[in-house]
Amino acid sequence: MASKTIKSLLLFVASIVAGCNTPDYAIVTGGEKEVVVVTKTETVTETVTETVEIEVEVPVYVEVEVPVNEGIIWVDSFTQHMSVDGIDILWVVDRSGSMNRYNAELLAGVEAMLLALPIADWRLVMISADPSRAIASNEFPLVPGDDIDDAADMLATLTSAPYEEGFNSVYDYIVNNPYSSTWMRPDAGLLVVFVSDEEEQSNVEYPAVSDFMSWYGSLRMGSVFMASVVNQEPSTSLCAWAPSPIDVGDRYMEATAMLGGVIVDICDTDWSPGVTDATHSIEPYEHLKLTHDAEADSIRVFIDGSLNSDWFYQESDNTVYFTVIPAAGQLVEIGYRYIEVTDTADTGS
Repeated sequence: MASKTIKSLLLFVASIVAGCNTPDYAIVTGGEKEVVVVTKTETVTETVTETVEIEVEVPVYVEVEVPVNEGIIWVDSFTQHMSVDGIDILWVVDRSGSMNRYNAELLAGVEAMLLALPIADWRLVMISADPSRAIASNEFPLVPGDDIDDAADMLATLTSAPYEEGFNSVYDYIVNNPYSSTWMRPDAGLLVVFVSDEEEQSNVEYPAVSDFMSWYGSLRMGSVFMASVVNQEPSTSLCAWAPSPIDVGDRYMEATAMLGGVIVDICDTDWSPGVTDATHSIEPYEHLKLTHDAEADSIRVFIDGSLNSDWFYQESDNTVYFTVIPAAGQLVEIGYRYIEVTDTADTGS
């Protein structure tokens, strides 16, 4: 008995020493009490984040500007001529002393025009580029049937004159010379051909070329035409000597270009092709040769601002042909792209 008591005490003391380890349950057998201690186990999961650096190849795209020759945009244009009942022609000739050397070419040019004109319904007069002479001129015009000898006789009436004011001469002859109204017809077309080896000098009355063209373009319901036989820039001149910059006919050429007219180099030994072209320019446009060699797929035609498709392009002669002829007074614009060719030829230097 005493031993059992001692055993029980020892177990009791052991349980106290265990502290918080409280028994979950007890097993009692045979009158004896036995304490069993069950310890709870808790599993704790801890997540640890660790940064690991890994080298990866990433493609990088850099935008690089690559030069591409996309060409130059250019627009050729014209206003379709009104229908004309005949043509009146004024040759406005500089009669300063330096012009005498061109008499042969001048007469050949007039003859070429006479041959290129229709067989009927034209009239031609030569006047001086000096307005004081032009306002007093009373020469009866050349008409169909007249020839080069008649033209030479008319040229001989143009005496030497000091002034080169072609614009003023045209205005004074048409507006202030009563004789002009005896042969010039308001319902006919009007072609003016300027011939001079000096610059146009009507600067007071017409400071800008557009001032003169505003008046001239209003005549004959717009059926007006122009050509110039003048000195061109030294770099393109056909003269054996380089013309002085003050003698280049810039104002004449600018006025002519405004009407899409023909410009002839005064030093060309044969004015006939240019004069013939000027004569044909009074006819309605059925086609237009482009200024530059066009990229065919870039060509666009506009008539009075609207896109038009009644045309085709012929690359062999760089010309646009109209399948439907534009009506009188319509503005035709032909836009296109061309590639400017840079001369890279080896000069041998």
